[in-house]
Amino acid sequence: MSTINTLLDEMWESYISYTPSAVKIAKLFDENIVNDHIAFRTLNLEACNIHKQANYLSKFGYRVGGDYYFEQKKLNAIHLENENSNLPKIFLSELMLEKFSPELNDCLKNIVNSIDISEKDLFMGGRSWDIDFEIYKKLSKESEYASWLYVWGFCPNHFTVSINHLSAYQDITEVNDMLKMNGFTLNSAGGEVKGTQEALLEQSSIMADKVNVKFDTNEETVPSCYYEFAKRYPDSSGKTYQGFVTTSADKIFESTNK
Repeated sequence: MSTINTLLDEMWESYISYTPSAVKIAKLFDENIVNDHIAFRTLNLEACNIHKQANYLSKFGYRVGGDYYFEQKKLNAIHLENENSNLPKIFLSELMLEKFSPELNDCLKNIVNSIDISEKDLFMGGRSWDIDFEIYKKLSKESEYASWLYVWGFCPNHFTVSINHLSAYQDITEVNDMLKMNGFTLNSAGGEVKGTQEALLEQSSIMADKVNVKFDTNEETVPSCYYEFAKRYPDSSGKTYQGFVTTSADKIFESTNK
């Protein structure tokens, strides 16, 4: 069995292959970057749900640390923490298909039923099916999350720089200013900084890279993935908060909007 560090390295290599901005930004910091968390998207189907994902990661010492519900996006989510606190948290979310149209359900269920998915494939399998741009557009009108999954499949959705572990930057606005100065566009939904010190978590992100993707009959430019930045604060007991804030994460999801 591969080690967790090997798996995390594979996840990073997969992610930067369709998120070139992450490599450029990592170089801008010019220091060792600690990942706060890595996020994945999936569906609430037995073959690929977040509990199946969590079961696979449990072999590497990951345990559920919190659960979340996103009413507007119609998602369930959990975050996992490793027994080794130096390893990144994993944020797993799933689309609640029962809350969507029969057309969307048919499309995504047919895809999942047509492929064999190993537990590792739920993180690194990517897309193994053909895609149609008209279907992509229909899905995106109903759920951006669904249309993203349709194109990219099972792969890392974003990595996150831990500002707490940077030496040159301690403040999230300083990080944001550096990113803008270097030509990166921030996700401004709900403000460039999501969350507050009082909520114990501040987050920001760039907008997803735009990548040329081959559809059945043509090539189109669509959003791929983004890089996120997080600053965590201690709670009343002095312990650094390890969870997530749904109102903030809800807006971070919009980093892959067109």
